[in-house]
Amino acid sequence: MIVTRNAIRFWRHGRPVEISDFHPRTTLLDYLRLNQRHFGTKEGCGEGDCGACTVALGRVRDGRVRYEPVNACILLLGQVDGAELVTVEDLAAGGTLHPVQAAMAAHHGSQCGFCTPGIVMSLFALHQEGERPVNRDAINDALAGNLCRCTGYRPIVDAAVAACAEPPVFDGLAEPRSLSPDSQREDLFVGNSTAFFAAPASEDSLADLFAAHPDATLVGGATDVGLWVTKSLSSLDKVIWLGRVAGLKDIATTPDTLVLGAMASHADAFASLAAIDPDLGEIVRRFGSAQVRASGTVGGNIANGSPIGDLAPALMALGATINLRLGKTTRSLPLYAFFIAYRQQDRAPGEYLRRLTVPLLRADQVFRAYKVTKRFDEDISAALGAFTFTLDGRRIAQARIAFGGMAGIPKRATETEAALAGVSLDEPAAWGDAMAALARDYQPLDDHRASAAYRRTVARNLLFKALSETASGETRATRIVGHRDHLQAAE
Repeated sequence: MIVTRNAIRFWRHGRPVEISDFHPRTTLLDYLRLNQRHFGTKEGCGEGDCGACTVALGRVRDGRVRYEPVNACILLLGQVDGAELVTVEDLAAGGTLHPVQAAMAAHHGSQCGFCTPGIVMSLFALHQEGERPVNRDAINDALAGNLCRCTGYRPIVDAAVAACAEPPVFDGLAEPRSLSPDSQREDLFVGNSTAFFAAPASEDSLADLFAAHPDATLVGGATDVGLWVTKSLSSLDKVIWLGRVAGLKDIATTPDTLVLGAMASHADAFASLAAIDPDLGEIVRRFGSAQVRASGTVGGNIANGSPIGDLAPALMALGATINLRLGKTTRSLPLYAFFIAYRQQDRAPGEYLRRLTVPLLRADQVFRAYKVTKRFDEDISAALGAFTFTLDGRRIAQARIAFGGMAGIPKRATETEAALAGVSLDEPAAWGDAMAALARDYQPLDDHRASAAYRRTVARNLLFKALSETASGETRATRIVGHRDHLQAAE
């Protein structure tokens, strides 16, 4: 018998909180500020960029509660089910400031103070979970999603260095047993047949519910859907959150493949993707802020069909396949075939993405991926190029190339791939036909991120860069950062 719970349940201040009456589109930020009247968590951009709304969620992993930063402005309230919620008001204990708070004050890391609570929460998560010693690169990465316009980051980073010299001091306020996934096996359904927030606990429950309500909005991490609420003011009367479905977060490696559950977050998938190739790891690191990577999911980045989603072209170049389910029926198809037109995919009403299978690189294969943005960290791509070359000695036996930002969908460059077949790495003059073929593969648009002419030029340059690095075996002449020369021998 399937048990259904009709209230979300989470922990705050060491006490369980149950809420059974809320609109499915309610954000965590609105709950904190409008319902609880807790104003430490600020509202800034409303789209997960500025970090003023950062809070931490604790969930049990590997037998202990682990804390991750999230953007409360675009996180739906229902998504905190089963977690411990920690806000800036929760850090000081008995009148004693948390080490991060004390260091921010001592190092003059706050001026107007609007951004400070979010910065403190991002550094709280780093203080709890960062590997010791915490270096400045890790601090800068932790702060990439927090905007401060008046203090400047030097005193903030200095505060982080000082605070993270100390061991974690926050033991959590909820019993780990109460946060264990084993205690949350029942389905969750809050509302009625016309408006609800649901979080099935199994794939069978998810398949049945989505088949009955194919008009419902599936939510992974809400890093995209959250903007529908805050920017488009969408009503979202029916929401099915996939975060409690058993198995959808699983990550497994076989001798030849990496298998990613659709609900694996970018943070959780990072190590496995980086193990395939360091370029892929850097793409994931630059995917967004720590807050976005903690919430955003591999499946969500694929299933939303965005033409500028970073994972799709990278995984297409690697030859990934996806698995979908409708009712009791599952099917698989190549990832590149999933995308039909702008925001249209080969997915029937009531069908959902379950997992992705990514082939591991063979010894005769070389992978390169490059993300081009206006700012280096936490920015949406103007263009992203990904390349896999299968080599026969010094010749390209096969090429698989995909770009994001160059069309209405993430798209393979099939004419360019054909033009590269048999081309010698030692004859750069022969690469011209392939670079010319890119103009036939893509007709990019002008938009606020880049002009069509810029994108065409960048795409040719990225192809030449990938070929040059493959031919030379070094990256000192082609990269300012991210040199990988020491890895070439392994390739």
